[in-house]
Amino acid sequence: MRKPSTQSQSSQAAADTDKKVEIAAVRLLARREHGTRELKRKLSAKGHEEDAVDRVLEKLGAKKLVSDERFVSTFVHHHARRGQGPVRIRAELRQHGIADPQIEQEIANSAVDWVGAASAVRRRKFGAQCPASRAERAKQARFLQYRGFTADQICAALQTQEGDNEGQCGADPNSEAVDQDWPD
Repeated sequence: MRKPSTQSQSSQAAADTDKKVEIAAVRLLARREHGTRELKRKLSAKGHEEDAVDRVLEKLGAKKLVSDERFVSTFVHHHARRGQGPVRIRAELRQHGIADPQIEQEIANSAVDWVGAASAVRRRKFGAQCPASRAERAKQARFLQYRGFTADQICAALQTQEGDNEGQCGADPNSEAVDQDWPD
């Protein structure tokens, strides 16, 4: 009886390793979308060989099971629905290893009204009434900044309220009609 060659044994071992890595990758992808870099990091952390991980990710990419474009699109829409702004979304995508041009393209192409989203987040947290004092206005602005909205979006969100098309919510403190309750 003849023993199988060591070359066929090593190719069989590589195929078995690849199959284990592929199963682990598909399990992660079944839960949610992952970027390529994030998936590679998670699989390597589980102790899978880097070469096997690279081969499997290339194979899954060819099958369109892992896609950075789809991950970025899903991420932007999901986090925007959760009330997060473009600054925070951009920072989190960078942590996932997504390149800036791809992030900028998806944020620009998304159908999200960022000012409307900032206004909705402000209303949910603080109610429909506009801030009555500078301190309250600053508090709401800090909250919106933490949520990841830009200065322009925050300013617009603080100047509008539901049904207020005139933008009178956050009157300019430098104007002649300054509220007497606001300290200078």
